[in-house]
Formats: sequence, structure tokens, C-alpha cells
Amino acid sequence: MSVFLFPNDYLQTVNRFEVVIIGGGLAGLTAALDLVSKGKQVLVIEKNTYPNHKVCGEYVSNEVKPYLQSLGLTVDNGQLPQIDTLQISTSKGNSVEVELPLGGFGISRYTFDNQLYNLAKRKGVVFLHDAVTQVNFQGSDFRIELGRNDGIEARMVIGAHGKRSQLDSKLERHFMTRKSPWLAVKSHFDNPGYPPNLVALHNFPGGYGGLSQIENGNVNFCYLVRYSDFKKERDIDSFNKNVVSQNPFLRDFLSNAHAVFTKPMAIGQISFAKKHPIENHMLMCGDSAGLIHPLCGNGMAMAIHSAKLASTQVNLFLKNPSYTRKEMEMNYATAWKMNFEKRLWAGRRLQGIFMHTKWFDFGIRTLAQSKFLLRNLIRTTHGTPIYS
Repeated sequence: MSVFLFPNDYLQTVNRFEVVIIGGGLAGLTAALDLVSKGKQVLVIEKNTYPNHKVCGEYVSNEVKPYLQSLGLTVDNGQLPQIDTLQISTSKGNSVEVELPLGGFGISRYTFDNQLYNLAKRKGVVFLHDAVTQVNFQGSDFRIELGRNDGIEARMVIGAHGKRSQLDSKLERHFMTRKSPWLAVKSHFDNPGYPPNLVALHNFPGGYGGLSQIENGNVNFCYLVRYSDFKKERDIDSFNKNVVSQNPFLRDFLSNAHAVFTKPMAIGQISFAKKHPIENHMLMCGDSAGLIHPLCGNGMAMAIHSAKLASTQVNLFLKNPSYTRKEMEMNYATAWKMNFEKRLWAGRRLQGIFMHTKWFDFGIRTLAQSKFLLRNLIRTTHGTPIYS
């Protein structure tokens, strides 16, 4: 299969693909790798170039490790932190630790997405860096309108454009009409003393934050907070000092760590509302189909798994003339619901408890006495290993 190193030149002569994937994050890149390995002609439209940082917890559950390896991605145990322990603490400093049933590894999106992108290019996926302004389904095919280039036609479109985009507004997705109260902040820190095998979730007034080591020994600190609580402070530094540091674990971490980023990254209007996995005949995957609360630590694995489900259905549809679009959409929606609906529901329930200080303090004291119960809670938001 040819490798198109100059996709814009290629697109001057070809403006039709079997599959167009909108969004080149984890879900989009994984779906592209899966489909191109099955001999499909794939175009990924991504507005940003690689590599780049994204607001993310940067912990990957081992449930997706066999599948990633089947796609040709080497998950190097010698280079990546192997995480096997979860620590949870309340804003008062009460804490509990438990061994993770499957464990996982730490890797930054800067590195992870770039590795998937380079692998996809080598395998023949075509990339176009542009913004999608409109997607129209015209009988049996799609027409994708772009910001800077001529439109593209496709037999099938996968939506993997992330948590929130202008395309969602054009599609009139219901969650776009609701104002979300959540703000996420991320930064990397140099803290050589942080245990490489530990992922931690620490509660503080109005939010919670996760800590885990990534591939270069730095520590990713990403937290979620209600915007109404955040805006009471002047800026991120003030919020970290006056609010986040009320948790003694986070106070100790921030006082001993040195920021790697010039300034933290932040993203607002994060919606955890229910979404539909099918929109305008497009299969939605990753955060475009549903966003699990960060405290569950499973968003990256879910994005990868949803890409596998979407790719399986798209491949069946393209290779089998008797397999109708209606059957493909129905089967994908069913598979998505079966694999993720309970996890998302559990995430919403856990989020409510985590944000209620008194309930959470009581819950941590209870869980500290029953590691079995805590492991069962972890299993409700994680799956079993998936393969090719």
C-alpha cells in the first residue's frame, strides 16, 4: 500500500475516499490504523498538526494493550511507567490505596498521539490538516465541507472530533445547548520523587485532580473544577495555592514540584451529558460519543475501544454489499451501549459522591476497611482486555 507523504498534492487529484475520519485524536487515529490494516482507503481530517499537548489524565488502562499491539504499536514496558496502584484522598487528607485489577501505563498525549500518527502515515493513511465546517449525507454518500480546501466525498464518515466542536453545533446535538459548569486544567511537573507505579485521585473543594507519571519521568497533574468555584480566585496559580492545596497530598506535591509548562493548559465547557453514538449516519467514537468522568481513569482506553467497535462495523459495511447502512448503525449503537453505557452511568454516580465532601469522607473511611469493595467499584468503570 502506498504511503502518501504529501496529502494535499494527493487530494488535488482524489477527493473521494472510502472512509473519512473527522478528528485525529486517540479514537480517530486508532480507527484509521484499524481500517487501513483491513485494506480500506482512509483520510483523517485533523485541524492541528502533530505533536501537540492535550488536556488529559494521560493514564491508559492495560485493557487496550493487546489491541494496540495488534495494530503495530509497540507499548515499550522499559520506557513507560507501569502503573499498578490507585490512591484516593479526601480534601482533609484521609486516603486509601488499592492494587488496580488490570493496571495500566502512563504516557503523554504529546507522545502517544504522535506515535499513532507516524504509524498511520507509514501504513498509508492520508492526513489533511483542516477544519470541517459541514457534513451532509446525500442518499448513500457523504459530502464533507472544509475551511481551506475543496470538499471531500466519502462512502463512510466516523466522527472522532473530541469533546466539543463547531461541527456539533452544525449537527444540532442537544448537549451543545446546555452550559456546562466544568473547567479542566493540566500541567506537567518535574518531581523525581513521585512513585512511577502510582495513579492518584485527590479531592479538594469544588473539584478533584489526578497525578501520574508519564514517559519522561515528569508527572502529569490534571484537575477538574466547577467554574463557579474557580472564578473566585484570580488565576490558576492563586487557585492552586488557596484551594487545590487544601488537600495535604496536593499541597505537598505542588510545594516540591517544578512546572515544566510555561503556563498550564485549560479547557472549559466540558460536558458529561449523554450523547448519541450515531449522528446524521456518522458513527461517533471517543469523546464525540460520550465522555466518562476523569476520576474513573478510563477515558483513553474507552476512546481506543470505541474506535475498534466503529472500525469493525464500517469494515463489514464496506466489504459486504448485503450489509445495510441501517444494520451497521443499529449494531454499532448496540455494541457501544453494551460496552460503555454502564461505565458512563457509574462515572456520573461516582462524580456526585466525589464532589460531596461529607459523603466522600464517609465513603473513603468505608472503602479503607474493604479493599474488595473498592476493587469492585474500579471494575464498574473498566472493561476486560480487548484483542484484534
